[in-house]
Amino acid sequence: MSSDQTHNNINVDRYYPTAGRVILHVDMNAFYCSVHEAEEPELYSGKATAVAGSSEVRKGVIVTCSYTARSRGISTGMVVHQALKKCPDLIVIRPDFHLYRRYSKEFMKIAYSYTPLLEATSIDECYLDITGSRQFGTPLEIAESIQTRIRDELGMPCSIGIAPNKLLAKMASDLKKPNGISILRMRDVPQILWHRPCNEMFGIGKKTAEKLKKLGIETIGQLAKSDERMLTDVFGINGSWLKNSANGINHSAVQAEREANKSIGHTTTLPADISEMDDVHRVLLNISDQVARRLRKHEMLSQGIQITIRTPDMKTITRSRMMEVPTEDASIIYREACALFSKHWGGGKPVRMLGVTLQTLIPREESAIQLDLFDYEQKPKKENLIRIMDQLRDKFGENAVVTAGMLGDDPSVLLRNHKVRGTSLQKDNLQSLD
Repeated sequence: MSSDQTHNNINVDRYYPTAGRVILHVDMNAFYCSVHEAEEPELYSGKATAVAGSSEVRKGVIVTCSYTARSRGISTGMVVHQALKKCPDLIVIRPDFHLYRRYSKEFMKIAYSYTPLLEATSIDECYLDITGSRQFGTPLEIAESIQTRIRDELGMPCSIGIAPNKLLAKMASDLKKPNGISILRMRDVPQILWHRPCNEMFGIGKKTAEKLKKLGIETIGQLAKSDERMLTDVFGINGSWLKNSANGINHSAVQAEREANKSIGHTTTLPADISEMDDVHRVLLNISDQVARRLRKHEMLSQGIQITIRTPDMKTITRSRMMEVPTEDASIIYREACALFSKHWGGGKPVRMLGVTLQTLIPREESAIQLDLFDYEQKPKKENLIRIMDQLRDKFGENAVVTAGMLGDDPSVLLRNHKVRGTSLQKDNLQSLD
């Protein structure tokens, strides 16, 4: 090694701790809108855009909006027709989850080239542990390189936080948006964070902030100096976490990427051939309910659906389609399965086996589900009901709760009631999506 190389290594080493870690948080700015702008700059570059979609766009809810739109008073959660009143030239774009996932993989690939210790926390952000990546330069040089490559190769902005732990890296990435890089050291916490309100601390939601306010704790600094016993009396074990977080203390490691489910499916070989549409619908309803429940257990949503049909002469056909919006709702899955069956097979022809497979799975926290105005009000009630039904089944068995449409003498109900899943069970595929 030359003396110049040795000198350079020494210069780089001084930017890395002898004990401890260096963590980056990469946060893509206005990700969905930025994807569309990168894909079609001639249509969207520099424009006020928002991603929203439903069967009737004007009733949709805005998932995200460009920084130009934000400067015009548009914000996430706003109903589209209200946003259009405020900003008549707002361009409303329907979501394209295939496109988002493609761009997500591309920016993750760039980040991964600097360290294998990458933890994706959502479709548009990730943590990187670069403690062992000094061959690429100082932490700031690595962050600048990642940001430049994402901009040059993908045409998209991102903000990056550099810190000794995940909590502070996340807080740092929020300090300068869009397209900023911020360093947040432990010694900087009092000056940079303590004057801010508690709800600006990552992990503190509105309800927790309200509880803290009732205790006379309104700023992160006040929380940092609060009595820990008092906090644990009110918040339980989370009280210690709150105090540590306010002081910038966080010990959670960057968890390397887990493999994701590729598909969730279930097939039922029927003891007797069926041909009546009512019977087919009951079987599909039971299967749809089962795969939807497994989907919820995995905390995933599905945007693709496939049905499998086997005839009495053992011929197997599959037909699939993409759904407009990712879902975990059994009623939507059932509706789509019935539509596929009617289109590609129809009634009157006997079938020996039926199956439903959910594809193009998306972790629930990564997905932006678009709602129309009615769903926006009703969906929390429906989700709560589904949660209660799932809890009852967990405790008392799958047959504890069934819908009226599941009742009947068809074989799938008999199989369900006797806790038999059919003679052909397609298990979850745990292979990587790549």
